[in-house]
Amino acid sequence: MCGIYGVLGLSGAAPHASGLLHRMGLSILHRGPDDEGSFAEGPMLLGMRRLSIIDVAGGHQPLSGEDGNVVVVCNGEIYNFQALRRELEAAGHRFATRSDTEVIVHGYEEYGDAILGRLEGMFGLAIWDRRRRRLLVARDPLGIKPVYYHQRADQLAFASEAKALLAVPGIEARVDPAALAQYLSVGYVSAPNSLFAGMRKLAPGHALAVEDGRVDIRPYWRLKPGVDEGRAEASWIDELRSEMERAVREQMVSDVPIGAFLSGGIDSSAVVAFMSRHTDRPVRTYSIGFAGSSGAALYNELPHARTVAQAFGTTHREILVQPDVAALLPQLLWHMDEPVADAAFITTYLVSKFAREDVTVILSGVGGDELFGGYRRYLDEHYRRLYQRIPRVIRRSMIDPVARRLPSDRHHRVLNELRLAKAFVLADSLSFEDRYRRYMEVFDGAERAALLLAAPPSFDDCIARAFAASDATDPLRRLMDVDLATQMPEDLLMLTDKMSMAVSLECRVPLLDQRLVELAARMPARLKVGGGDLKRGMKRSLAGVLPDSILNREKRGFGAPIGAWFRQELAPLVADLLSRDTVCRRGLLDPDAVARTIAEHERQQADRTDHLLALVNLEIWARLYLDGSSVATVTAELKAKLAA
Repeated sequence: MCGIYGVLGLSGAAPHASGLLHRMGLSILHRGPDDEGSFAEGPMLLGMRRLSIIDVAGGHQPLSGEDGNVVVVCNGEIYNFQALRRELEAAGHRFATRSDTEVIVHGYEEYGDAILGRLEGMFGLAIWDRRRRRLLVARDPLGIKPVYYHQRADQLAFASEAKALLAVPGIEARVDPAALAQYLSVGYVSAPNSLFAGMRKLAPGHALAVEDGRVDIRPYWRLKPGVDEGRAEASWIDELRSEMERAVREQMVSDVPIGAFLSGGIDSSAVVAFMSRHTDRPVRTYSIGFAGSSGAALYNELPHARTVAQAFGTTHREILVQPDVAALLPQLLWHMDEPVADAAFITTYLVSKFAREDVTVILSGVGGDELFGGYRRYLDEHYRRLYQRIPRVIRRSMIDPVARRLPSDRHHRVLNELRLAKAFVLADSLSFEDRYRRYMEVFDGAERAALLLAAPPSFDDCIARAFAASDATDPLRRLMDVDLATQMPEDLLMLTDKMSMAVSLECRVPLLDQRLVELAARMPARLKVGGGDLKRGMKRSLAGVLPDSILNREKRGFGAPIGAWFRQELAPLVADLLSRDTVCRRGLLDPDAVARTIAEHERQQADRTDHLLALVNLEIWARLYLDGSSVATVTAELKAKLAA
């Protein structure tokens, strides 16, 4: 696991800047505290910071082949590197290290760009072909690892994190108005956009090639369309269990200590169960709960995690936290590069920091909900068919008006159910795509228009773009295609990468193994949400593997009670960060629209947790990146407001 970065002069001249690679590397030191490497020749500068995982002694990067004509830096892990190595050795290639990255060097020598389609793993990589003076940059198929880039007339720069690009002379931190509108829409910025004007993100499964001054970006992988309806259920169940176990086993390869996050949900529990089958030592597991704060009880899953830990004899550690959010948010948003409206970034950081006390590699259950039907929104069609049996006149004249007046609060069990019911009823008359949008949007179109002081020159509707790109005819498969193109890489995986790497912890996600993803995509909807049962097929495949109490428990998201905090402990922070004076001074948003959002949340008229988190994080991000304030300065400002 590393941080990679580089600058290519597009006119053929060297990008002159003394110490540039070192400065870029220092900005992402947390990604690779163990080693630093660089390559500089002609128009190409390549650099990396390394967190040593495989071949600790011999895996220094950049790596090159026998003749030195191919130079590679890679952030991530290639899980099928041993099979690829045997194949390449049989073809006559000679390896100098045990590193997984070296298969990229010889694979490119043997197959050219086609090597990208043979790699199974998570990666952001760059290949410099010295003979052709050609640069190839690629991001893994699922977008587990990020790649940012910035292009101008005379150069192209790339890096694992945006802050490394900001170390390049001439690249400044400015807001992209179109990306800001997208951020307010979905709570993150989706590739190829970034919140920084002029800075882009390489989309999952895409490669960027530069040769003779020309820049070409194209996909090298995508899920095949089609669902296999003719196969027996038992066959699916057996293969699914086998493939999950294979993916976990393959991702346990490490020369340093390894462990697993354990929430007590089905996904993380399955990972731990399969890990326990392939080690002669107890698996190290880590869980987190919240203590002494509003809404904490609803997010405490520690008893479920203990059940799994006891079932598999893990060496289990858990931590109850009462986080100092005023101190955390500036630090975490600096690491995130871009703000997100997802409280899971707080939880992920805290449990990553806790696990890093013991291990360097962690396995996570991220991805199971998206692949196997774990979200309530996937039941929309099922419940809609039942709901529409109620006469339309009753739905419109009686149920709709009542639903509009229901209180909402995701941090209270009853009010959370009312929140979900309200969202379902009010979305009933919408189209298929707009019902999905209702579940996923933070600020809808009308709210964005009221919120933004200036309409953006364009609006990239990433949800509409993802629906248009999906050629699936099965409704559930379409929803999952959209999730895998939007929220999964640019929200969940982005925060997982940034928050784990903030503490120099490599996080692997075996449920997003490429072959497992392709298998899940072919599975019919009845095996995912059949009969209104979430994760039906996955649960059946894990029968006898996990305790029944875990398989049948109610789902709870991996987040934090941030909405309750905003209403109580953190109310002074919200009042300061989103005050009329602050909003007017920033000059991006309408202060009246911001004030309405705060008031609706305080009165529980609507659950505005994500809305307020989006706005609070945006202002803190702006202070860090646009104003150039240090993390320490912003933290002191926030803590002073809370103390007052």
